Amino acid sequence: MSYPTPLNTPIQNPRLRLLNKLRNNEFPLMTFMALPSVRMAQIIALTGVDGIIIDCEHGHISDDSMHNSVAAISSLGVSPVIRIRGPAHDILKRALDTGAHGIMVPQINTAEEARQIVASSKFPPQGVRGQGSAFPAIGHGLTTPEYMLSANQTIITMIQIETRAGVENVEEICAVDGVDLVFIGPNDLAQSLLGYVPARGDEPEFLDAIEKVIKAAKKHGKWAGRMVNNGSVAKEARERYDSVAITGDTKALQNWYMAEFEVARS
Repeated sequence: MSYPTPLNTPIQNPRLRLLNKLRNNEFPLMTFMALPSVRMAQIIALTGVDGIIIDCEHGHISDDSMHNSVAAISSLGVSPVIRIRGPAHDILKRALDTGAHGIMVPQINTAEEARQIVASSKFPPQGVRGQGSAFPAIGHGLTTPEYMLSANQTIITMIQIETRAGVENVEEICAVDGVDLVFIGPNDLAQSLLGYVPARGDEPEFLDAIEKVIKAAKKHGKWAGRMVNNGSVAKEARERYDSVAITGDTKALQNWYMAEFEVARS
């Protein structure tokens, strides 16, 4: 049985900034957040970004910080997305119960893994997600009953393709109902395919893998995204991707300081 998804839902909610921009082909911009601070969440949210990926895989983010960051980001009209540390049902459930507008799951290698993620992220009858928290609806600006009726078709399920196995199985992964956005992790993908990072960007195997992921996403009607290092690369990516994430808070801080210190010492 086919169900409405964020890709085709008729539901309109002005609070869901990332989803609305994706549906309108407006190339929304995201960034990663690794530091556990409400103030950091607020500062990033006020930059004009459309979605902030709270990095619970590689960032210094606890459950408490995850909840606080989602609340701060969503209250400022930006979409919080949580990158969970793995596909386990309980981890995914905890992330969704913050009120996140989307989830990102790393290193998906098979269609079966993708189906399990979809099942864990959807309320019955589409999935097996349980309800018991008052918090999720707040991040969507809804009552709990309204949230229950809309969540399955408005929360963006993002899966990351960043391994050789993921690329080999990307056609089957993209065919899974409930997968909304396929996100390329270029560094892990380069490590898996080439044995080093970062990729130079001209390696045929690396370029072919990226092309295969993009084509599979488009073929199956999914959005495609990736991480990029700066605005110039993001601008170039508009032709091939539906959204990108431009680096993250830790790198942004380091880059600004190093550039200014270099100027000061020159």
